[in-house]
Amino acid sequence: MKSVLAIDLGASSGRAIVGEYDGEKIRMTEIHRFFNDPVIVGDTMYWDVLRLFHEIKQSLIKAKSYDVESVAVDTWGVDFGLLDKDGKLLENPVHYRDSRTDGMLEEAFKLIDKKRFYDITGNQFMEINTAFQLLSLAKNRPDLMERADKLLMMPNLFSYFLCGNISAEQSIASTTQLFDQKSKQWSREVIDLLGIKQSLFPEIVKSGTVLGKLSHSICKELDVKPIDVIAVCGHDTQSALAACPAKEKNFIFLSCGTWSLFGTETDKPVINDISYRRNITNELGCEDKNSLLENITGLWLIQESRRQWQREGKEFSFAQLEEAAKSVKPLTCFIDPAAAEFSPAGDIPNRIRDYCRRTNQYVPRTEGEVMRCIYDSLAMKYRSAKEELELCTGNKFDKVYMFGGGTKDRFLSQLTAYACGCDTASGPIEATALGNIGVQLMAMGEISDLSGLREIVRKNEKLYWFEPDFSEDWEKAFNIYKEVTANA
Repeated sequence: MKSVLAIDLGASSGRAIVGEYDGEKIRMTEIHRFFNDPVIVGDTMYWDVLRLFHEIKQSLIKAKSYDVESVAVDTWGVDFGLLDKDGKLLENPVHYRDSRTDGMLEEAFKLIDKKRFYDITGNQFMEINTAFQLLSLAKNRPDLMERADKLLMMPNLFSYFLCGNISAEQSIASTTQLFDQKSKQWSREVIDLLGIKQSLFPEIVKSGTVLGKLSHSICKELDVKPIDVIAVCGHDTQSALAACPAKEKNFIFLSCGTWSLFGTETDKPVINDISYRRNITNELGCEDKNSLLENITGLWLIQESRRQWQREGKEFSFAQLEEAAKSVKPLTCFIDPAAAEFSPAGDIPNRIRDYCRRTNQYVPRTEGEVMRCIYDSLAMKYRSAKEELELCTGNKFDKVYMFGGGTKDRFLSQLTAYACGCDTASGPIEATALGNIGVQLMAMGEISDLSGLREIVRKNEKLYWFEPDFSEDWEKAFNIYKEVTANA
């Protein structure tokens, strides 16, 4: 029996899961769960990185009884910490939803041709991306950039705290818009044109690399043994995709959480005129597989609506909100989940009402109607993304595999099947942790390769299947959705 510890940090919560492998099945046990709440100080939104590292330490203590042999961390993408020349963290990492990147896309395109930028990096242009965060610092905080010696993406930062290794795992590096998709290295051209010093960027390592042992100081503090620290697919999307139960070569995946990552797996990057015009991203995953995907605002809309209602003194569970959505008339109004007004924290329900009012639609009044608008709009956004991926690749897709925390909500899985016109599988819920565990076991030689891991997942994880609805209602609604979002 091999035991490993997966630390999975999402944009709203974190969890520590022990994976025990007996040669046939991976048994997962959640030993610790905690909130990941940003902290606003002045006008800046930070990640509470020291609290998160404290929770990782608590996870190591709780894992002692399982005799784990390694630990690995995956996180959300694009954010980073800066170290000085002595290896000290200069300040808390800033949250991607902070306003410091406002206007940075336009500033970047003054320095580098937009098409050339995309041809090198293959990344979807989003102001939250690492490249634009760094451009903001170069313009507005040159003193900080001068003191910075190394940049570590979030999973690499936590690995550094654990074992002292300074490196960049390739999947998380590929989210930055500073990564050359052809050479699989940092793009010197992009970094130079943006005015960022090359020395900031550490060596890129493959997922499955053993980075070192848990540091002596942590072992002494926590009374734990010096286990291996492994660089798995540091971007949580790619960890989840490693555990996707698909056996087809051509399939759609939907990693469903705060963000919806909707894409397909390809053997090499897809960088062409269609992907450029449609602003579709490429990311590097396990065994150098490429993910062609769209980053779509996902359950953030529901999470933030719930927080707004809590501020108003109304307490709802997620299950209650789902039932409220089911109880009202479907397909009455739509939003574009990717619209800029839905990105910042705040009063999402009233922003939805404003959007519907502005686009001459029915304006949702009750909490249930707001929720139904979100659910229907997400399903329609997935349908739109599916069509764009088919255009980019020339492939037709008839299967969608949904995984991640959002699959607890099977209502969204059913709506996805209806909207996309595809058989849709839901599960595993803890796909990210399962992929994290699987890549650790691959690094140990316990699992042969990615296909072997996926076969284990197919055999042992419960999947729920949902069938499409080919009624005219969904086709008419999709045409309305396209018209509304095109003219918003």
